[in-house]
Amino acid sequence: MRDPGPPRQLTFDLPLDPRYGREDFLVGPANEAAYGLIEAWPDWPETVFLLTGPPGSGKSHLASIWATRAHAWTIPAAEVSAANVTHLASNGALVIEDIDRAASRDEAALFHLLNLARERRHPVMITSAVGVDSLGLAVADLRSRLRLALGATILPPDEALLRAVIVKLFVDRQLVVDLSVVEAVALRIDRSLGRARAVVTELDRDALGRGRRITKPLALAVLARLGMTDPAGDDDAE
Repeated sequence: MRDPGPPRQLTFDLPLDPRYGREDFLVGPANEAAYGLIEAWPDWPETVFLLTGPPGSGKSHLASIWATRAHAWTIPAAEVSAANVTHLASNGALVIEDIDRAASRDEAALFHLLNLARERRHPVMITSAVGVDSLGLAVADLRSRLRLALGATILPPDEALLRAVIVKLFVDRQLVVDLSVVEAVALRIDRSLGRARAVVTELDRDALGRGRRITKPLALAVLARLGMTDPAGDDDAE
């Protein structure tokens, strides 16, 4: 009779609170320009700062660091409306997150808000996964204003930053893994911090469900299931 192996455990997708402190942000060539502008505040030459980068690249982390320094409010772009523009513009510094995700965004309200903030010298930080020209903005004045904004783009991470972030993601989940696990993940995923986060989440869920610690063989099995194999073709080598 086939051994069913250790019993699988129930897993619960409990929310993991990410640590968004300044000391938790890992700086590398991919993000040092953006981080430098955050550090340069309040000596910005423009009122509006547009931060772009792919999902999971650290935009929200940088926005949180700046919001703490500037005592800024934070609001999703989708929630900016004609009804709250005056209120938002009257309360000092502001972070507007994910302007690219706001399919029903009120572009006229956003433009009005940026105008009011500029008049009152209140800094505004806007995050987006894509550049201005890819936002599909219908209001030309808003498009022009964002093109004139102070800007920085977070680039794909280099190998050193990717490995450091993978380690941090395990540490954030209070998971102790061998460096061979980190290497296995780093070698098989594309250079994306968002992908690294997704893979570590899947490894954590799988290990918890199996009642096992995360080892390299387990990591290789999960990565293979996700369609991520070693480019050298030696996944079976130990």
